[in-house]
Amino acid sequence: MTDKTVKVSIRNLYKIFGEDPAGALAEVRSGTTKAELLDRSNHVLGLDDINVDMNEGEITVIMGLSGSGKSTLIRHLNRLIEPTAGEVLVNGEDILGWNETRLRQLRRETMSMVFQKFALLPHRTVLENAGMPLATRGVAQEDCDAEARKWLERVGLSGQDEQYPHQLSGGMQQRVGIARALASNSDIMLMDEAFSALDPLIRTDMQDLLLELQAELHKTIIFITHDLDEALKLADHLVILKDGAVVQQGEPQAILLNPSDPYIEEFVADINRARVLRVRSIMSRDAPAGEIAGEVAPADNLESVIAKAGGNVGLSYRVVRGGETLGYVSMAEIMRALVPRRAREAA
Repeated sequence: MTDKTVKVSIRNLYKIFGEDPAGALAEVRSGTTKAELLDRSNHVLGLDDINVDMNEGEITVIMGLSGSGKSTLIRHLNRLIEPTAGEVLVNGEDILGWNETRLRQLRRETMSMVFQKFALLPHRTVLENAGMPLATRGVAQEDCDAEARKWLERVGLSGQDEQYPHQLSGGMQQRVGIARALASNSDIMLMDEAFSALDPLIRTDMQDLLLELQAELHKTIIFITHDLDEALKLADHLVILKDGAVVQQGEPQAILLNPSDPYIEEFVADINRARVLRVRSIMSRDAPAGEIAGEVAPADNLESVIAKAGGNVGLSYRVVRGGETLGYVSMAEIMRALVPRRAREAA
């Protein structure tokens, strides 16, 4: 296994909204809760001692309910919001010490952003919108257009160059937003509730498109959502916020199998575990007794293995990738994994 490179690192980050955030910070550090702070001094604790590492080439999903602080957090990464205290490191350098010139360069070249409401300019064509990041850098028009066309084609909008945003569906407009972010050729993509305004079927298509592009491009993506199904589908690393604080973070499968807090248990209670959990998360290194019924892949979900077994709970399978045996999974283990931990402990 190769070591992962941390692309973005958040250290001890606080954000307090109000007239005297520095004074309120001292209260928070001494143990005052979000509710107490609001009641005592009319200050809002937006972020409470956030510590997260985001690895290069991975999708980090930050999720939580409304008011949890997720959108506030992502806007600290390009300093659209200034923190009360803490560090935001990009490629190992704290951007909180950067001047306006370096921040403009960060926003133009290092980080691109895809918004929930598309943020397309209505008086510009699809081609002009997609090529905007390059145009703002002074790239020649011919080169802007060529790069924009390339990414419009990649997101399935070939031939739409001369259309205007109002002539496109919501899903098509969001594809333009993604093409614009990709045209900037930035290493880091920030996506704030990027698909939440879309209809369910279009939203699923956009998630699939993002995963397809990520498999090829290996961008560092920070994705904000309030939808757990979306988070589990997209995330390499999942961060769950509540009241401005991190409740749990880690590999999504591990969080689903081992929630660390009653809030997380409640959060994942209604998930279709068979569809979300993967074989790799529950497989064993030891071969089970008895006959092996066949082979499955580590990325197969449990639902597909159950279908393969035809309901026979006595079967076991070898887990294979590229001809190499990685482990084994039994139907008995699969059945246990389908029952949430709280229910197992109660039984």
